[in-house]
Amino acid sequence: MKKTQIVLGVTLLTLVILSVVPAVRATEPSELDASGKPIDEAFAPDVGAAIRLPFQTNFSLGAITESSTEAADADKLAKELANPIASLISVPFQANEDWGYGPTGNGYKFPVVSQHDLFYFANLPKNSPLQPQNRSQDGLSDITQSFFFSPKNPGPFGIIWGLGPVFLYPTGTNDLLGSGTFSIGPTLVVLKQTGGWTMGALMNQLWSVVIEEDRSSLSQMFLQPFIAYTTKTHTTFTISSESTANWNATSTDGKWTVPLIFQISQILKIGRQPISLQIGGKYYADSPRYGPDWGVRFNLTLLYPTGRRPAPVERTGLVK
Repeated sequence: MKKTQIVLGVTLLTLVILSVVPAVRATEPSELDASGKPIDEAFAPDVGAAIRLPFQTNFSLGAITESSTEAADADKLAKELANPIASLISVPFQANEDWGYGPTGNGYKFPVVSQHDLFYFANLPKNSPLQPQNRSQDGLSDITQSFFFSPKNPGPFGIIWGLGPVFLYPTGTNDLLGSGTFSIGPTLVVLKQTGGWTMGALMNQLWSVVIEEDRSSLSQMFLQPFIAYTTKTHTTFTISSESTANWNATSTDGKWTVPLIFQISQILKIGRQPISLQIGGKYYADSPRYGPDWGVRFNLTLLYPTGRRPAPVERTGLVK
């Protein structure tokens, strides 16, 4: 109960911060050109900032005052972040915590991976073959890596798509944290962006090709439909699902894990670094036996647009 209260308190605080962020404007000195006139600082042509938030105490509350270029660039950045195959380098730091795991329903799990009571049975007889019970596991899980080959320009009807291979590497540091297989398969993403909307789906299918001793083969599908809307203040609301189907599981254990995820993210700028802050909640509409019931997600993403600033124009003149 105490952990739940703490998480709910942090969630509420983060929502308040995200609601206040678009109304914060920081003051920062402008650069001067050769004639002594101020130069508007903006991102590279492909991207911009929602607001400026340098680490200094001189700031004021009020409506955002962005140039038209900055607003357009920030809007483009928010839409690129919603596109899994956009020309954008991002470094996400994501924390997920899920509750309701295990036979007791009290198990919980969060990255890197730290999981507790997923394989614990309460009041188990001492002569049970399941002894000793593994109440906690901490370490690394498997890594999934996808590669997409996509046309430079959208196709008919503005459809954006990408196709390629996906790999699963058995990097789990504990048998209960990984699959113990090296798996490969195809992955596909299809989406369309119009106005502030981004709609689409990403999916992949993995089959094990190398299996560690005493481990089972893997046949698993991942399906992620999503719909997102980006406002004029560069806030994005997203509804999605990150469903998995374990085709090798029995019908008794359950094949599907279907979370319904609602997320809110905000583009902003700290100094010269554009970032995205995100918070989300998860409700599991379906999960396998001993699967989770609900969870939360926090995300901080560092953004590195691939576009570059245009080269400065050299000005020359005669000295009298």
